[in-house]
This record gives sequence, structure tokens and C-alpha cells, in this order.
Amino acid sequence: MNRTKEIWVSGLALFSMFFGAGNLILPPLLGFKALDQWFVVAIGFAITAVVIPIMAIYAHARLQGTLYDFGKKVSPLFSVVYCVLIYIISIALPAPRTASVTHEIAISPFFESSALLTSAIYFALVLVFVLNRSKVLSILGKFLTPLIVVILLLIISIGISTDVQALAEGGSEAPLVDGILEGYQTFDAIGGVVVGAVLIISLNLRGHTTFEAKKELITKSGLIAGSGLFIIYAGLILVGALFSGDFNADIERTALLSGLSLKTLGNIGSTFLGVLVALACFTTAVGVITGAADYFKGLFKDSQMAYNLTAILSCIIGVIVGSYNVEFIIKVAVPALMFIYPVTIVLILLNIIPKHFATVSVFRAVVLVTIVFSITDFLGALGMGEHIQPVVEAIPLAHYSLGWVLPALLAFGVFAFLRSRKRVE
Repeated sequence: MNRTKEIWVSGLALFSMFFGAGNLILPPLLGFKALDQWFVVAIGFAITAVVIPIMAIYAHARLQGTLYDFGKKVSPLFSVVYCVLIYIISIALPAPRTASVTHEIAISPFFESSALLTSAIYFALVLVFVLNRSKVLSILGKFLTPLIVVILLLIISIGISTDVQALAEGGSEAPLVDGILEGYQTFDAIGGVVVGAVLIISLNLRGHTTFEAKKELITKSGLIAGSGLFIIYAGLILVGALFSGDFNADIERTALLSGLSLKTLGNIGSTFLGVLVALACFTTAVGVITGAADYFKGLFKDSQMAYNLTAILSCIIGVIVGSYNVEFIIKVAVPALMFIYPVTIVLILLNIIPKHFATVSVFRAVVLVTIVFSITDFLGALGMGEHIQPVVEAIPLAHYSLGWVLPALLAFGVFAFLRSRKRVE
């Protein structure tokens, strides 16, 4: 395979890894609420759902290791705890959400069955595939993703060419922040630190041995994947804004995506999208749970029992959580994301800056400060905002659930300066 073709193949593979079908329900509602502020919201969404994840891929290109390597400069114990938290959150929230999305988009409109029944059948099948490590889903995924992309591009193209009313004025005080925080719900930054390691292993298996060759290939592949994600996400945000007058103000995410597909593609297109989204969600769930089971298998000295138990427990959690509606799962996810996402973002950024700035002391200081100043965002997401209001008012940007940003930058600046003066390490 020539180099250009390999870059494109790897880029499309990365796009498929990030392109969780469950994430498609997020952008339309953002645009629906943003109205004429849709582009600012799209930029905010792209920061946490596209730019940061692609930076994670670049960080992997520099590290060429595993998820554990992202946090090992803080301490080995921290890195293990961080990895465990990442996988626990992954199997407890985004994996079950795929079952809920499947029920609301592909099952509920056609069959009068309970969400619990859908979730139980869904994760029983997921468990079968995870325990048997079937390659069928990876093969299906190669065909599903292009088909979904084609349908989405049709929705976007038809949507933006439709004669609709002029966009009303958006009422958000901070549309950029709205987009940034909604981007957390894609879990793509977490996906970036996880799937980057998968890409490294794949390149090694294909015979790529030189560090620079792998770095170049991964970097260019990441740019291709990021460009595709931005086009899809921004397009769906715009279409959501354009059709804002066609739906009730309190419409939910899955209903809006289904409604947009119906208005642009008709009944057949809408049904086809529902089936493809369901299948793509299924491949995502299998991938997430397989990855988690693999990690715990390695953590317990290559124990097959650990792999099986992790898979079974993950699917049990999936049945329970996946039986709730999507909006509830998204709401439950907010506190966990407010805690783990800032730490993930700073680890990604620290791993892409020049090594002479990213010392052990800088890693420890920035991560510690980020954790401390994320506590207010975490508590606020738990509904304790009134009790911590004085603290929130004292921290810049905390009102926007971004109280960790400036303190982390300050910690980096101070310790990087001290390092340059050779007072630290």
C-alpha cells in the first residue's frame, strides 16, 4: 500500500473510531437552541469533540505507548487509577447510552416494547460478541460508517438547501461555552486517549517500525479524521438551527434527529438511518466493552477470568443503565464528565508540548490544580451549586463550569518558568 493511500485508510479508520453513532443526537439540539449563534456553538463543540481528541491522537504519535503512558509522569499509581476510572466511566455511561439511542431511534418508533427488553436483548448480543471476539462487527463497521456518513451528508445538504425562515436571534449568554460543555458528552477526548493506542498497535502489526514514520502517518491521519468530524458535526448543528421553527421547544435529542431525517429524507430514509444507527451503536458498545475487558485482563496478569467477569459485569450495567432514556443518561453523565474531562484535557495538552516544558513537576502541579479546581464544577453538576456559590464567584470562569482553566494555565506558567530558571529538577 502506498503512503498516501495508507494515510487515508488510517484517517478513515480513526474517523470510524470517533464516529460513535450515539453522538449524532447531540449536535442537532445544540443548533436548535443556538439559532443564529449556531456557528459560535459549533466552534465550541469542535474544541472538545474534535480538536482535543485529535490532539490526543497527536500525543499518541509522540508517546507511541499506551493509555497508561499519558499519566505516568504524575505517578504510576495515578496513571493506574486514571485508566481504571476511564474504563469504568466508559462501560457505565457511553456504552449503555448506545442501547438507549437504539431503542429511541430504531425500536420505539416501530414497536411497542419496553426499553428494558431492548436493553436486555441488546447487551445479551453484545456479550456474545465480546466473549467470542468476533470480527464480524469490525467488517460491518467498515460498511456501516460510510453509509451513515452518506445519509448524514444528504440530510445536511437537503437541510441547508431547503427554503426555511430566517434564523431567529439566539438567547445564550455564552454560546461558545455551551458548545464546549456539550462536546464533553461525545466522550471523544476519552476516546482519543484510548483509540490512539489501538492505532499504534495496528501500525506496529503492519510493519511500521520507525518512530518518525509512525508519527507522520498518525498526525496526517488525525487531520483527515478531524476534518470529517467537524463537517458532520457543524452541518448537523446548522440543520438543527435551520429547522428550529418546525419542532416543539421541549423536543428531545433523539426525537429531533429522527424528525430532521424524516423532513429531509422521508419515511424510507428515516427508517434506513434508524437501522444503521442501531447497528453502529452496537459496534461501538462491543468495542468499548472489549477494550475495558482487555485492560482489566492485563491488569490482572493476563487473566481470562478477569476478561470474562469484566465483560459480564459491563453488560449487566449496560442492561440497567441502558433501559433509561437518553436524556436521563446524559444528565447522569454530567458530574463524571465534569471531573474526568478536565484531567483528560490537561494530560493530552501536556503530552503534546515540548518535553523540556513537560517535566514531572509540571505534570504533577497542573494535574493536581486541575483536579482541585474541577471540584466546584463536579459539585455544581451534582446540584450543590447553592452551597458552593461563594467559591464559584471567587474563581474565574467557574460560573461557566470552567473554573479549572485559568488555575491550570497559571500552574503551568509558574512551574515552566521555574524550570527555565533551573530551580525545579
